[in-house]
Amino acid sequence: MNPPASALSTHVLDEIRALPPRFPEVRSAVMPALDLAQEELGYLTPEAMSDVAAALNLDPGYVEGVATFYTLFHTEPVGKHRMYLCTNISCKLRGADELLESTMRAVGVRDSTEVSADGLFSVEAVECLGACEYAPVMRLDHEYHHDLTAEKIAALIAVRRGGGKDRVAAAGTVEPQPAAMAHHEPVPEGEEKQRTRAPRKKKVERPADG
Repeated sequence: MNPPASALSTHVLDEIRALPPRFPEVRSAVMPALDLAQEELGYLTPEAMSDVAAALNLDPGYVEGVATFYTLFHTEPVGKHRMYLCTNISCKLRGADELLESTMRAVGVRDSTEVSADGLFSVEAVECLGACEYAPVMRLDHEYHHDLTAEKIAALIAVRRGGGKDRVAAAGTVEPQPAAMAHHEPVPEGEEKQRTRAPRKKKVERPADG
């Protein structure tokens, strides 16, 4: 009896099998492996998660647990272009909630469970993308877009509806880090507007007693 056909291509399975040596333990490779699977299929089917588990020699239940815990992984069909808008405090203070609503209207969805009628877009609010100094921030097609406005997002949508992958200069990008990134991104090359930090107060030396 022939084994069941794999949901993932041989190329992707080879990439997944090559991941473990790059990490201190094999479980650390699950998230990038799931990311590869989702990139190929658009979302994570039960068969794809089983393929990931087999390729890494892990329990399928563990892999499924990771896939269903993190919001950046999807187990239902999503748009070809997934828009993750940060709504955490730094982005919220700079209008992220309003941007989320206007973006959903622009692509024609009402919440994160819907896909636009053309199949191109889904929109989701996320807690943090680790780039607070560039708020408001969105992750789209594995790139971070920062200092967002409704006009910048409209330009990103228009390019993708035209069949291209954006390099819209007005909607600056920050290169993404691996999944579960927790540090701030470097200032993008060519960034003209530097964000300055408030100077620290000088420590006042107290005279010694006596």
